[in-house]
Amino acid sequence: MTQPVVTRFAPSPTGYLHIGGARTALFSWLYARGRGGKFLLRIEDTDRVRYTPEATDAILQGLAWLGLDHDGDVVSQFENAARHAEVALELLAAGKAYKCFASQEEIAEFRDTAKAEGRSTLYHSPWRDADPSTHPDAPYVVRIKAPQTGETIIHDRVQGDVKIGNDQLDDMVLLRSDGTPVYMLAVVVDDHDMGVTHVIRGDDHLNNAARQMMIYHAMGWDVPVWAHIPLIHGPDGKKLSKRHGALGAQEYQAMGYPAAGMRNYLARLGWSHGDDEFFTDEQAKEWFDLDGIRKSPAQFDLKKLENICGQHIAVADDAALRHEIEGYLAAAGLPALTSQQGDGLERAMYCLKERAKTFPELLEKAEFVLASRPIVPDEKAAKNLDDVSRGILSELTPQLQNVNWDRETLEEALNGFAAAHDTKFGKLAGPLRSALAGRTATPSVFDMMLILGRDESLARLQDAAN
Repeated sequence: MTQPVVTRFAPSPTGYLHIGGARTALFSWLYARGRGGKFLLRIEDTDRVRYTPEATDAILQGLAWLGLDHDGDVVSQFENAARHAEVALELLAAGKAYKCFASQEEIAEFRDTAKAEGRSTLYHSPWRDADPSTHPDAPYVVRIKAPQTGETIIHDRVQGDVKIGNDQLDDMVLLRSDGTPVYMLAVVVDDHDMGVTHVIRGDDHLNNAARQMMIYHAMGWDVPVWAHIPLIHGPDGKKLSKRHGALGAQEYQAMGYPAAGMRNYLARLGWSHGDDEFFTDEQAKEWFDLDGIRKSPAQFDLKKLENICGQHIAVADDAALRHEIEGYLAAAGLPALTSQQGDGLERAMYCLKERAKTFPELLEKAEFVLASRPIVPDEKAAKNLDDVSRGILSELTPQLQNVNWDRETLEEALNGFAAAHDTKFGKLAGPLRSALAGRTATPSVFDMMLILGRDESLARLQDAAN
Protein backbone atom coordinates (compact mmCIF):
# COMPACT_ATOMS: atom_id res chain seq x y z
CA MET A 1 0.00 0.00 0.00
CA THR A 2 1.37 3.41 -0.98
CA GLN A 3 2.12 5.84 1.84
CA PRO A 4 -0.32 8.80 1.89
CA VAL A 5 1.19 12.07 0.68
CA VAL A 6 1.92 14.62 3.40
CA THR A 7 3.32 18.04 2.48
CA ARG A 8 3.95 21.06 4.64
CA PHE A 9 4.47 24.80 4.44
CA ALA A 10 6.88 26.10 7.05
CA PRO A 11 7.34 29.89 6.95
CA SER A 12 9.38 31.97 9.39
CA PRO A 13 7.14 34.58 11.06
CA THR A 14 9.36 37.60 10.54
CA GLY A 15 7.16 39.49 8.07
CA TYR A 16 4.26 39.16 5.64
CA LEU A 17 3.57 36.14 3.43
CA HIS A 18 5.97 36.82 0.54
CA ILE A 19 4.59 35.99 -2.90
CA GLY A 20 7.37 33.41 -3.32
CA GLY A 21 6.30 31.75 -0.08
CA ALA A 22 2.70 31.86 -1.25
CA ARG A 23 3.68 29.95 -4.39
CA THR A 24 5.59 27.35 -2.32
CA ALA A 25 2.50 26.90 -0.15
CA LEU A 26 0.32 26.62 -3.26
CA PHE A 27 2.53 23.93 -4.82
CA SER A 28 2.53 21.95 -1.57
CA TRP A 29 -1.24 22.37 -1.22
CA LEU A 30 -1.95 21.32 -4.81
CA TYR A 31 0.32 18.28 -4.59
CA ALA A 32 -1.34 17.03 -1.41
CA ARG A 33 -4.92 17.91 -2.32
CA GLY A 34 -4.61 16.31 -5.76
CA ARG A 35 -3.59 13.02 -4.16
CA GLY A 36 -5.99 12.87 -1.24
CA GLY A 37 -3.12 13.66 1.12
CA LYS A 38 -2.54 16.14 3.91
CA PHE A 39 -1.22 19.69 3.76
CA LEU A 40 0.25 20.77 7.10
CA LEU A 41 1.29 24.19 8.40
CA ARG A 42 4.24 24.80 10.70
CA ILE A 43 5.45 28.17 11.91
CA GLU A 44 9.25 28.11 12.23
CA ASP A 45 9.39 30.51 15.15
CA THR A 46 12.67 29.45 16.78
CA ASP A 47 14.30 32.84 16.12
CA ARG A 48 12.73 34.63 19.08
CA VAL A 49 14.60 37.87 18.34
CA ARG A 50 12.93 38.35 14.95
CA TYR A 51 9.67 36.55 15.76
CA THR A 52 6.50 38.62 16.03
CA PRO A 53 2.93 37.34 16.57
CA GLU A 54 1.76 39.98 14.08
CA ALA A 55 3.84 38.29 11.37
CA THR A 56 2.25 34.93 12.20
CA ASP A 57 -1.19 36.55 11.87
CA ALA A 58 -0.19 38.09 8.53
CA ILE A 59 0.90 34.68 7.22
CA LEU A 60 -2.32 33.02 8.36
CA GLN A 61 -4.41 35.80 6.84
CA GLY A 62 -2.50 35.58 3.57
CA LEU A 63 -3.08 31.82 3.35
CA ALA A 64 -6.75 32.27 4.26
CA TRP A 65 -7.19 34.86 1.49
CA LEU A 66 -5.54 32.54 -1.02
CA GLY A 67 -7.87 29.74 0.10
CA LEU A 68 -5.03 27.39 1.05
CA ASP A 69 -6.60 25.44 3.91
CA HIS A 70 -4.36 23.22 6.05
CA ASP A 71 -5.04 20.00 7.94
CA GLY A 72 -4.81 19.83 11.74
CA ASP A 73 -3.50 22.51 14.09
CA VAL A 74 -0.75 24.96 13.25
CA VAL A 75 2.52 23.56 14.63
CA SER A 76 4.90 25.89 16.50
CA GLN A 77 8.51 24.82 16.04
CA PHE A 78 9.58 26.71 19.15
CA GLU A 79 7.22 24.67 21.32
CA ASN A 80 8.90 21.45 20.13
CA ALA A 81 12.37 22.47 21.36
CA ALA A 82 12.49 19.74 24.03
CA ARG A 83 11.78 17.08 21.40
CA HIS A 84 14.52 18.46 19.13
CA ALA A 85 17.04 18.36 21.99
CA GLU A 86 15.95 14.81 22.82
CA VAL A 87 16.96 13.65 19.33
CA ALA A 88 20.36 15.34 19.60
CA LEU A 89 21.01 13.59 22.92
CA GLU A 90 19.90 10.28 21.39
CA LEU A 91 22.51 10.71 18.65
CA LEU A 92 25.09 11.64 21.28
CA ALA A 93 24.33 8.47 23.27
CA ALA A 94 24.60 6.37 20.09
CA GLY A 95 28.04 7.78 19.29
CA LYS A 96 26.74 9.50 16.15
CA ALA A 97 27.29 12.93 17.65
CA TYR A 98 29.85 14.31 20.10
CA LYS A 99 30.52 17.07 22.59
CA CYS A 100 32.71 19.85 21.21
CA PHE A 101 34.38 22.13 23.75
CA ALA A 102 36.09 24.42 21.23
CA SER A 103 35.56 28.11 21.93
CA GLN A 104 34.48 30.63 19.31
CA GLU A 105 38.00 32.11 19.47
CA GLU A 106 39.60 28.74 18.73
CA ILE A 107 37.28 28.14 15.77
CA ALA A 108 37.97 31.63 14.40
CA GLU A 109 41.75 31.08 14.80
CA PHE A 110 41.50 27.74 12.96
CA ARG A 111 39.69 29.37 10.06
CA ASP A 112 42.06 32.33 9.85
CA THR A 113 45.05 29.99 9.70
CA ALA A 114 43.38 27.74 7.11
CA LYS A 115 42.53 30.75 4.96
CA ALA A 116 46.07 32.09 5.18
CA GLU A 117 47.46 28.68 4.17
CA GLY A 118 44.96 28.29 1.32
CA ARG A 119 43.24 25.30 2.95
CA SER A 120 39.50 24.66 3.40
CA THR A 121 38.05 26.70 6.24
CA LEU A 122 35.60 23.87 7.06
CA TYR A 123 36.10 23.37 10.79
CA HIS A 124 37.44 19.99 11.97
CA SER A 125 36.95 19.68 15.70
CA PRO A 126 39.69 17.97 17.72
CA TRP A 127 36.94 16.69 20.04
CA ARG A 128 35.31 14.42 17.43
CA ASP A 129 37.14 11.30 18.57
CA ALA A 130 38.39 12.50 21.98
CA ASP A 131 38.19 10.14 24.94
CA PRO A 132 35.29 11.23 27.20
CA SER A 133 37.71 11.04 30.13
CA THR A 134 39.53 14.06 28.67
CA HIS A 135 36.38 16.20 28.55
CA PRO A 136 36.76 19.38 30.63
CA ASP A 137 34.09 20.73 32.94
CA ALA A 138 33.21 23.51 30.49
CA PRO A 139 30.42 24.58 28.12
CA TYR A 140 30.09 22.52 24.93
CA VAL A 141 28.00 22.19 21.79
CA VAL A 142 26.75 18.90 20.38
CA ARG A 143 27.94 18.23 16.83
CA ILE A 144 26.84 15.46 14.47
CA LYS A 145 29.55 13.23 13.02
CA ALA A 146 29.42 14.00 9.32
CA PRO A 147 30.56 11.36 6.82
CA GLN A 148 34.14 12.14 5.80
CA THR A 149 34.48 10.16 2.58
CA GLY A 150 32.32 9.49 -0.44
CA GLU A 151 29.45 11.70 -1.53
CA THR A 152 25.90 12.57 -0.61
CA ILE A 153 23.35 12.43 -3.45
CA ILE A 154 20.22 14.54 -3.18
CA HIS A 155 17.58 12.88 -5.34
CA ASP A 156 15.55 15.95 -6.24
CA ARG A 157 12.35 15.81 -8.29
CA VAL A 158 13.03 19.23 -9.80
CA GLN A 159 16.81 19.62 -9.85
CA GLY A 160 17.64 15.99 -10.62
CA ASP A 161 20.44 14.19 -8.74
CA VAL A 162 22.67 16.70 -6.99
CA LYS A 163 25.98 15.28 -5.72
CA ILE A 164 27.93 16.85 -2.87
CA GLY A 165 31.31 15.53 -1.74
CA ASN A 166 31.19 14.59 1.93
CA ASP A 167 34.48 16.43 2.42
CA GLN A 168 32.37 19.57 1.90
CA LEU A 169 30.15 18.77 4.91
CA ASP A 170 31.13 19.93 8.39
CA ASP A 171 30.22 18.38 11.71
CA MET A 172 27.10 20.50 12.02
CA VAL A 173 26.12 21.82 15.44
CA LEU A 174 22.87 20.26 16.72
CA LEU A 175 22.67 21.79 20.21
CA ARG A 176 24.14 25.11 21.20
CA SER A 177 26.11 25.51 24.41
CA ASP A 178 22.95 26.69 26.21
CA GLY A 179 21.22 23.44 25.21
CA THR A 180 18.92 24.98 22.60
CA PRO A 181 18.52 23.15 19.27
CA VAL A 182 19.55 24.71 15.97
CA TYR A 183 17.13 25.32 13.11
CA MET A 184 18.58 22.54 10.90
CA LEU A 185 17.88 19.92 13.56
CA ALA A 186 14.42 21.30 14.33
CA VAL A 187 13.34 21.13 10.68
CA VAL A 188 14.29 17.47 10.31
CA VAL A 189 12.72 16.35 13.60
CA ASP A 190 9.50 18.25 12.91
CA ASP A 191 9.22 16.94 9.35
CA HIS A 192 9.77 13.38 10.60
CA ASP A 193 7.36 13.67 13.51
CA MET A 194 4.70 15.28 11.31
CA GLY A 195 5.00 12.43 8.81
CA VAL A 196 6.04 14.70 5.94
CA THR A 197 6.66 12.63 2.81
CA HIS A 198 7.40 15.43 0.31
CA VAL A 199 9.36 18.61 1.06
CA ILE A 200 8.60 21.28 -1.54
CA ARG A 201 10.57 24.48 -0.94
CA GLY A 202 12.74 27.12 -2.61
CA ASP A 203 16.01 26.03 -4.22
CA ASP A 204 17.88 28.33 -1.83
CA HIS A 205 17.43 25.40 0.62
CA LEU A 206 19.04 22.85 -1.72
CA ASN A 207 22.40 22.77 0.08
CA ASN A 208 20.58 22.39 3.40
CA ALA A 209 19.17 19.07 2.17
CA ALA A 210 22.61 17.40 2.23
CA ARG A 211 23.22 18.52 5.81
CA GLN A 212 19.72 17.56 6.92
CA MET A 213 20.14 14.10 5.35
CA MET A 214 22.94 13.45 7.84
CA ILE A 215 20.34 13.56 10.62
CA TYR A 216 17.86 11.37 8.72
CA HIS A 217 20.54 8.75 8.09
CA ALA A 218 21.94 8.89 11.63
CA MET A 219 18.45 8.37 13.08
CA GLY A 220 17.54 5.67 10.56
CA TRP A 221 14.58 7.70 9.33
CA ASP A 222 13.13 7.74 5.79
CA VAL A 223 14.36 10.71 3.79
CA PRO A 224 11.43 12.66 2.28
CA VAL A 225 11.08 13.30 -1.44
CA TRP A 226 12.86 16.57 -2.17
CA ALA A 227 11.53 19.15 -4.63
CA HIS A 228 13.53 22.39 -4.62
CA ILE A 229 11.77 24.94 -6.80
CA PRO A 230 13.48 27.93 -8.49
CA LEU A 231 12.96 31.36 -6.99
CA ILE A 232 10.77 33.99 -8.60
CA HIS A 233 12.46 36.83 -10.49
CA GLY A 234 11.17 40.26 -11.40
CA PRO A 235 10.68 41.46 -15.00
CA ASP A 236 14.34 42.54 -15.01
CA GLY A 237 15.50 38.96 -14.42
CA LYS A 238 16.72 39.68 -10.91
CA LYS A 239 15.44 38.07 -7.71
CA LEU A 240 12.01 39.44 -6.80
CA SER A 241 12.42 42.20 -4.24
CA LYS A 242 10.71 45.34 -2.95
CA ARG A 243 11.87 47.36 -5.96
CA HIS A 244 9.49 45.28 -8.10
CA GLY A 245 6.45 46.50 -6.18
CA ALA A 246 3.99 44.61 -4.00
CA LEU A 247 5.42 41.48 -2.43
CA GLY A 248 3.03 40.34 0.28
CA ALA A 249 0.03 38.18 -0.55
CA GLN A 250 -2.26 40.56 1.31
CA GLU A 251 -0.93 43.49 -0.71
CA TYR A 252 -2.30 41.82 -3.81
CA GLN A 253 -5.63 41.38 -2.06
CA ALA A 254 -5.61 45.09 -1.20
CA MET A 255 -4.79 45.88 -4.86
CA GLY A 256 -7.98 44.08 -5.88
CA TYR A 257 -6.82 40.82 -7.44
CA PRO A 258 -9.20 37.85 -7.02
CA ALA A 259 -7.78 34.90 -5.08
CA ALA A 260 -8.71 32.38 -7.79
CA GLY A 261 -6.79 34.40 -10.37
CA MET A 262 -3.79 34.66 -8.06
CA ARG A 263 -3.82 30.89 -7.46
CA ASN A 264 -4.02 30.23 -11.19
CA TYR A 265 -1.21 32.67 -11.98
CA LEU A 266 1.10 31.46 -9.21
CA ALA A 267 0.55 27.85 -10.28
CA ARG A 268 1.73 28.78 -13.79
CA LEU A 269 4.75 30.61 -12.39
CA GLY A 270 7.40 27.93 -12.88
CA TRP A 271 5.02 25.02 -13.58
CA SER A 272 3.13 24.12 -16.72
CA HIS A 273 0.55 21.67 -18.01
CA GLY A 274 0.91 21.74 -21.77
CA ASP A 275 -0.18 25.11 -23.10
CA ASP A 276 -2.96 25.60 -20.55
CA GLU A 277 -2.93 29.11 -19.11
CA PHE A 278 -6.38 29.42 -17.55
CA PHE A 279 -7.70 26.64 -15.32
CA THR A 280 -9.83 26.00 -12.25
CA ASP A 281 -8.68 24.79 -8.83
CA GLU A 282 -10.05 21.34 -9.58
CA GLN A 283 -8.07 21.14 -12.80
CA ALA A 284 -4.94 22.37 -11.04
CA LYS A 285 -5.27 19.71 -8.34
CA GLU A 286 -5.75 17.03 -10.98
CA TRP A 287 -2.89 18.19 -13.22
CA PHE A 288 -0.24 19.43 -10.79
CA ASP A 289 2.85 17.25 -10.59
CA LEU A 290 6.44 17.85 -9.58
CA ASP A 291 7.66 16.79 -13.03
CA GLY A 292 6.01 19.86 -14.54
CA ILE A 293 8.14 22.29 -12.50
CA ARG A 294 10.87 23.98 -14.51
CA LYS A 295 14.46 24.32 -13.25
CA SER A 296 14.87 27.92 -14.39
CA PRO A 297 13.51 30.89 -12.38
CA ALA A 298 10.07 32.20 -13.33
CA GLN A 299 9.49 35.88 -14.08
CA PHE A 300 6.66 37.71 -12.33
CA ASP A 301 4.57 39.63 -14.85
CA LEU A 302 1.74 41.88 -13.62
CA LYS A 303 0.11 42.06 -17.07
CA LYS A 304 -0.19 38.28 -17.23
CA LEU A 305 -1.55 38.24 -13.68
CA GLU A 306 -4.19 40.82 -14.64
CA ASN A 307 -5.16 38.87 -17.75
CA ILE A 308 -5.67 35.65 -15.77
CA CYS A 309 -7.55 37.52 -13.03
CA GLY A 310 -9.88 39.08 -15.59
CA GLN A 311 -10.78 35.63 -16.90
CA HIS A 312 -11.56 34.40 -13.37
CA ILE A 313 -13.70 37.44 -12.59
CA ALA A 314 -15.67 36.83 -15.80
CA VAL A 315 -16.66 33.28 -14.83
CA ALA A 316 -17.07 33.77 -11.08
CA ASP A 317 -20.36 33.24 -9.26
CA ASP A 318 -22.01 36.63 -8.64
CA ALA A 319 -22.66 36.14 -4.92
CA ALA A 320 -19.12 34.82 -4.37
CA LEU A 321 -17.73 37.79 -6.29
CA ARG A 322 -19.69 40.21 -4.11
CA HIS A 323 -18.32 38.50 -0.98
CA GLU A 324 -14.74 38.71 -2.24
CA ILE A 325 -15.12 42.35 -3.23
CA GLU A 326 -16.29 43.09 0.31
CA GLY A 327 -13.09 41.42 1.54
CA TYR A 328 -11.04 43.52 -0.87
CA LEU A 329 -12.59 46.76 0.41
CA ALA A 330 -11.74 45.79 4.00
CA ALA A 331 -8.16 44.86 3.04
CA ALA A 332 -7.73 48.14 1.16
CA GLY A 333 -9.14 50.17 4.05
CA LEU A 334 -12.03 51.44 1.91
CA PRO A 335 -15.62 52.01 3.08
CA ALA A 336 -17.75 48.88 3.23
CA LEU A 337 -20.76 48.48 0.95
CA THR A 338 -24.17 49.07 2.44
CA SER A 339 -26.64 46.23 2.14
CA GLN A 340 -28.43 48.15 -0.61
CA GLN A 341 -25.18 48.75 -2.51
CA GLY A 342 -24.18 45.10 -2.18
CA ASP A 343 -27.54 43.93 -3.51
CA GLY A 344 -27.32 46.37 -6.41
CA LEU A 345 -23.77 45.30 -7.20
CA GLU A 346 -24.78 41.65 -7.27
CA ARG A 347 -27.69 42.43 -9.63
CA ALA A 348 -25.31 44.29 -11.91
CA MET A 349 -22.56 41.66 -12.00
CA TYR A 350 -23.73 40.19 -15.29
CA CYS A 351 -22.81 43.38 -17.16
CA LEU A 352 -19.76 44.33 -15.08
CA LYS A 353 -17.54 41.30 -14.79
CA GLU A 354 -16.82 40.55 -18.44
CA ARG A 355 -14.22 43.28 -18.93
CA ALA A 356 -12.82 43.94 -15.45
CA LYS A 357 -9.35 42.60 -14.63
CA THR A 358 -9.33 43.78 -11.01
CA PHE A 359 -11.92 44.74 -8.42
CA PRO A 360 -11.13 48.49 -8.63
CA GLU A 361 -11.89 48.31 -12.37
CA LEU A 362 -15.15 46.49 -11.71
CA LEU A 363 -16.21 48.94 -9.01
CA GLU A 364 -15.43 51.88 -11.28
CA LYS A 365 -17.89 50.43 -13.84
CA ALA A 366 -20.35 49.76 -11.00
CA GLU A 367 -20.38 53.38 -9.85
CA PHE A 368 -23.86 53.89 -11.35
CA VAL A 369 -25.41 51.34 -8.97
CA LEU A 370 -23.28 52.27 -5.95
CA ALA A 371 -23.90 56.02 -6.13
CA SER A 372 -26.95 57.68 -4.64
CA ARG A 373 -28.89 60.74 -5.80
CA PRO A 374 -28.19 63.40 -6.65
CA ILE A 375 -25.69 62.01 -9.18
CA VAL A 376 -22.80 64.46 -9.60
CA PRO A 377 -21.29 64.03 -13.09
CA ASP A 378 -17.52 64.08 -13.45
CA GLU A 379 -15.91 66.67 -15.73
CA LYS A 380 -16.18 64.56 -18.88
CA ALA A 381 -19.78 63.52 -18.22
CA ALA A 382 -20.83 67.10 -17.42
CA LYS A 383 -20.00 68.09 -21.02
CA ASN A 384 -22.79 65.76 -22.20
CA LEU A 385 -25.34 67.66 -20.16
CA ASP A 386 -25.57 70.99 -21.98
CA ASP A 387 -28.84 72.91 -22.36
CA VAL A 388 -29.88 70.99 -25.46
CA SER A 389 -29.26 67.62 -23.81
CA ARG A 390 -31.15 68.67 -20.69
CA GLY A 391 -34.08 69.71 -22.84
CA ILE A 392 -34.09 66.30 -24.55
CA LEU A 393 -34.02 64.51 -21.18
CA SER A 394 -36.84 66.72 -19.94
CA GLU A 395 -38.95 65.73 -22.93
CA LEU A 396 -37.99 62.04 -22.77
CA THR A 397 -38.63 61.39 -19.09
CA PRO A 398 -42.46 61.66 -19.15
CA GLN A 399 -42.60 59.36 -22.17
CA LEU A 400 -40.91 56.59 -20.14
CA GLN A 401 -43.30 56.88 -17.21
CA ASN A 402 -45.76 54.25 -18.37
CA VAL A 403 -43.76 51.90 -20.64
CA ASN A 404 -43.07 48.31 -19.62
CA TRP A 405 -39.69 48.23 -17.91
CA ASP A 406 -38.02 45.48 -19.94
CA ARG A 407 -35.16 45.62 -22.43
CA GLU A 408 -37.24 45.18 -25.58
CA THR A 409 -39.72 47.91 -24.68
CA LEU A 410 -37.01 50.33 -23.51
CA GLU A 411 -35.00 49.80 -26.70
CA GLU A 412 -38.12 50.41 -28.77
CA ALA A 413 -39.06 53.55 -26.81
CA LEU A 414 -35.59 55.13 -26.91
CA ASN A 415 -34.93 54.29 -30.54
CA GLY A 416 -38.38 55.63 -31.41
CA PHE A 417 -37.68 58.86 -29.51
CA ALA A 418 -34.37 59.27 -31.35
CA ALA A 419 -36.03 58.67 -34.73
CA ALA A 420 -38.73 61.24 -33.94
CA HIS A 421 -35.94 63.76 -33.37
CA ASP A 422 -34.22 62.76 -36.62
CA THR A 423 -31.17 61.35 -34.86
CA LYS A 424 -29.74 57.99 -33.82
CA PHE A 425 -29.81 56.42 -30.38
CA GLY A 426 -26.01 56.86 -30.15
CA LYS A 427 -26.57 60.61 -29.83
CA LEU A 428 -28.89 60.02 -26.89
CA ALA A 429 -26.57 57.57 -25.15
CA GLY A 430 -24.05 60.17 -23.95
CA PRO A 431 -26.51 62.35 -22.02
CA LEU A 432 -28.28 59.25 -20.70
CA ARG A 433 -25.00 57.78 -19.39
CA SER A 434 -24.10 61.06 -17.75
CA ALA A 435 -27.52 61.38 -16.14
CA LEU A 436 -27.73 57.78 -14.92
CA ALA A 437 -24.10 57.28 -13.85
CA GLY A 438 -22.29 60.60 -13.84
CA ARG A 439 -19.66 58.87 -16.00
CA THR A 440 -19.00 58.34 -19.70
CA ALA A 441 -17.56 54.80 -19.42
CA THR A 442 -20.42 52.64 -18.19
CA PRO A 443 -22.35 49.48 -18.98
CA SER A 444 -25.04 49.92 -21.65
CA VAL A 445 -27.80 52.43 -20.99
CA PHE A 446 -30.38 49.64 -21.08
CA ASP A 447 -28.48 47.51 -18.55
CA MET A 448 -28.24 50.47 -16.18
CA MET A 449 -31.93 51.29 -16.49
CA LEU A 450 -32.96 47.68 -15.86
CA ILE A 451 -30.66 47.34 -12.85
CA LEU A 452 -31.65 50.69 -11.32
CA GLY A 453 -35.34 50.10 -11.95
CA ARG A 454 -38.05 52.47 -13.20
CA ASP A 455 -38.33 54.86 -10.24
CA GLU A 456 -34.60 55.39 -9.70
CA SER A 457 -33.85 55.72 -13.43
CA LEU A 458 -36.58 58.30 -14.02
CA ALA A 459 -35.61 60.24 -10.90
CA ARG A 460 -32.01 60.48 -12.13
CA LEU A 461 -33.10 61.59 -15.59
CA GLN A 462 -35.38 64.21 -14.01
CA ASP A 463 -32.54 65.44 -11.76
CA ALA A 464 -30.30 65.89 -14.81
CA ALA A 465 -33.04 67.60 -16.82
CA ASN A 466 -33.56 70.11 -14.04
